[in-house]
Amino acid sequence: AVNEFAKKIDVRDTNQVLQYGAAAQKSVASFSENALSNVRNKDMGEIGEDLSRLVVELKGFGAEEEKKGLAGLFKKTGNKLESMKAQYSKVETNVDKIAQNLENHQITLLKDVAMFDQMYELNLKYYKELTMYILAGKQKLAEARSTTLRELREKAEASNLPEDAQAANDFENKCVRFEKKLHDLELTRMISLQTAPQIRMIQNNDTALVEKIQTSVLNTIPLWKN
Repeated sequence: AVNEFAKKIDVRDTNQVLQYGAAAQKSVASFSENALSNVRNKDMGEIGEDLSRLVVELKGFGAEEEKKGLAGLFKKTGNKLESMKAQYSKVETNVDKIAQNLENHQITLLKDVAMFDQMYELNLKYYKELTMYILAGKQKLAEARSTTLRELREKAEASNLPEDAQAANDFENKCVRFEKKLHDLELTRMISLQTAPQIRMIQNNDTALVEKIQTSVLNTIPLWKN
């Protein structure tokens, strides 16, 4: 693919050099901004608050009876049972509401985890595309300097004509400009390279939250109810 693409590059074509790899650069810049926006708009605090509320509710159950100490022992068993039932019903209602919230969060997080897989693959595609542009460009640049530029210099030295010297200088400047463009593409590729572990880090955070929610909904709450 690199060899075939290198054949199509014309270092003399100023417009082609200016546009070389620009579409891929724009895709990476847009992608990076979208990824950042996705993270910025995500409110993880609400999930943390729901998990904390759940712990408070579960730990708080029965606390009132413990606080009463010895005085509680003199209450009739029937009264204690009714009091406990009433408290359980109240806490259970709160726990069920929190559990529903957590399950809703879980659905959103699972969608995000799947989305981050797609984002990772897309970012990898951009990385490979930029690499192809860079490799093809370097190959063409080396070829241009070792053939065309050398021939133009030799011609200028042999003829000693100012127009031949100018032609050699013009082509050399075009090579330098193209080299700068390739450097720009390498910088853009570095953005893509840095984005990959960031995507995985965010995805791992979401996955960890899903696991916490699953543990709470599928284990902690049923065990507490039992």
